Amino acid sequence: MSTEVLLNEFKEYSEHPYRVLSEYKKQGKKVIGMLPYYAPAELVVAAGMVPMGIWGSNKKTIAHAKEYCATFYCTIAQLDLEMLLDGTMDLLDGVITPTICDTLRPMSQNIRVAMSEKLPCIFLAHPQNRFADWGKQFCLDQYNDVKAGLEKIAGHEIKSEDIAAAIKVYNKSRAARREFVKLASAHCDVIDPIMRSAVLKAAWFMDKAEYTEKLEALNAELKALPEAKWNGVKVVTSGIICDNPTLLKIFKDNNVAIAADDVAHESRAFRTDASEEGDPMMALVEQFTNTDYDVLLYDPQSNKNRRGEFVANMVKESGAQGLVLFMQQFCDPEEMEFPYLKKALDAAGIPFIKLGIDQQMRDFGQAATAIQAFADVLSVQ
Repeated sequence: MSTEVLLNEFKEYSEHPYRVLSEYKKQGKKVIGMLPYYAPAELVVAAGMVPMGIWGSNKKTIAHAKEYCATFYCTIAQLDLEMLLDGTMDLLDGVITPTICDTLRPMSQNIRVAMSEKLPCIFLAHPQNRFADWGKQFCLDQYNDVKAGLEKIAGHEIKSEDIAAAIKVYNKSRAARREFVKLASAHCDVIDPIMRSAVLKAAWFMDKAEYTEKLEALNAELKALPEAKWNGVKVVTSGIICDNPTLLKIFKDNNVAIAADDVAHESRAFRTDASEEGDPMMALVEQFTNTDYDVLLYDPQSNKNRRGEFVANMVKESGAQGLVLFMQQFCDPEEMEFPYLKKALDAAGIPFIKLGIDQQMRDFGQAATAIQAFADVLSVQ
């Protein structure tokens, strides 16, 4: 299958998640919605169901969700609830609501109340201190609660061997996505920012085994191509999400390629594998424990600015010339971290720009000006 055909397939999946959901339901499969972040999707797969990520929408306007949400909730969370209220997600058989940030905590209860007569909501509270034994035990207890909720929806027990098999499926998928990120940089003449986003976004909607098979085929096609002789500039992107094709087209139009990313919706989600040895439930707990360099996660060594230095090193190691930070409006953790990230980037001599975005934006004129100017600056360095 050609590179073009594969990219078009990923584009279709990424742009039309409702069609994907509808097709799974026609096949008689049960589908579980998963809000950000770090829900154990392996448990959904082990139950014989399909996990489907819910990360807001670039196409909808907030209307019904206003009845439940404060105006300072980020638009990702508000649009998640909007799609649950307006019928977009009526085909779901349940939803997992993690509570890892100050917006998602109350939002989980808004969703529970709003969806009380439509679908079951599975509450998930990750431990703040994920390193201590009691933190790991808390995480295990929470994952067992999620498992019990999924078993009730599926109508059968989730067996350990099925969890172990699901971990292998996800590890394989994570490895393929990490490889794709590197290949997309090496072949940025073929994989522009829009296509790159579409390939990674499709992972949230597709059956993971099917997705991985197609991605491995795409990776093989890219490996066979000569490395790009790129005349533009390369950047690292950082933030919660940047999947708007209109915004990404500005990158493409200004010959800005993405060398790597520190984006929650993208690489942060597949950096860390789960062990394929021992108790699979504890393997999922340890996977969360081992997840690192995320602004939402507790860092006992935060005074060393480890995350800021990690991002700065990513820019250097990826061959990028600068960083573009997508600052989600009303995201307190990202906004509070920014001075520390800026300190690390300045110390490393890395140019960067910060763009304020949300999923209700339709006019990207200011962003276009900023990106064009940034590209010009990087091109003469």
